[in-house]
Formats: sequence, C-alpha cells, structure tokens
Amino acid sequence: MIIDATNLILGRLATKAAKQALQGEDIVVVNCEKAVITGDKKQAFASYDERMQIGQVNQGPYFQRRPDMFVRRAIRGMLPWRKPRGRMVFGRVNCHIGMPPQIKPEDAKTIPEADVKRIKKASHITINELCKHIGYKTR
Repeated sequence: MIIDATNLILGRLATKAAKQALQGEDIVVVNCEKAVITGDKKQAFASYDERMQIGQVNQGPYFQRRPDMFVRRAIRGMLPWRKPRGRMVFGRVNCHIGMPPQIKPEDAKTIPEADVKRIKKASHITINELCKHIGYKTR
C-alpha cells in the first residue's frame, strides 16, 4: 500500500499505516515532509525543544530530525515494537521524502479520514517545518 502523506495528520496516518502493516501489507509512505501536526506552532516548537533537552548527548534519548525518519518513528509508536512480531512488521514500513522515481504518483492513495481539512479551525504545522526547527538540514 502506497500512502501519500500530503496534508494528512501524522497520528491518524500512523495508526492506519500500522493497522495495515499488522495485517501483512507492505507500507510505503511518500511525501512525508508534507504531513502535518495539529496545534499551535509555538507550542509544538516549545514541546519539542523541551524534549530535545532531556538526557545526555552520548546516551540518548535520540530524536529523528529527518522528516521520513520522523514519520517512520511515529508509525513505530503504534506497533508492538518490543515483541518479535512488531519488529518484523516494522521492517515492512518504508517512508520517503518526496516521490521516489520508481513510484508512480497515481498509485499513491490518501486517507480521507486523516485529512487536516476535516478538522475545522485547527492550526497546524508541517513535519518539514518542525524538523527544520529541531535541526534538519536539507542538502
């Protein structure tokens, strides 16, 4: 299953992707940088700044800064990661920044119930904005 993450809420996208992966499907998420997190921009930045201060440099916890790895980590949070089945299923989840050349844009599906337009008056930020704030540097 190929999912286009453009304008999809990250948590809802992650739950749908995790359910499909647990049912045995291979999951490919494209345009990860265009997924969104709902809420106030300043509050989201402050929350992640606070999380980045936890721990020590050499001992973690480590936070993903690339948008594709950020989305993949969110999907991992929806899986039974500490069990062998969860680790096996997580291997079937792939995330990409942009649209890879081997994937046709018409093959990518969207999840209508995860679209940000369904939530009225919700402010949101993209994963790309958040990742740039926490230290992601584009090439």
